[in-house]
Amino acid sequence: EVQRLNQQLEEKNGEIQQMINQPPYEKEREILRLQKSLAEREKAQATSDVLCRSLTDETHQLQRKLASTAEMCQHLAKCLEEKQRKEKGNSDDQIPTERSNQVFLLLLYNETSLQALICNLQDENRMLKQKVAHV
Repeated sequence: EVQRLNQQLEEKNGEIQQMINQPPYEKEREILRLQKSLAEREKAQATSDVLCRSLTDETHQLQRKLASTAEMCQHLAKCLEEKQRKEKGNSDDQIPTERSNQVFLLLLYNETSLQALICNLQDENRMLKQKVAHV
């Protein structure tokens, strides 16, 4: 282990000596290349941060929309239950049950579509992060 570390140290010292012995214009060229690389990475990171914030905001907006939709569906279900209590007779009993099922299906559809949208946004976010990492 010590020999391996000594060998790595010698290699690094050789690289340092090579850099020291380079003509000044090559050193400046290397510095410029490294600065350009750093600037590109900073730009990519800034772009990634903006995209992440945007997706986070959109996710929160969709969550609020889902919550309000669920609240509205609960309100509709309560109204339907009240209407069922007011109605009398056997034939009327079947209609409110069908309406209740319709409200439930509407709630289920809205929740499913919002979850699918959230999944799509998460996939898009993941792909953008991969692209940023690649860049």
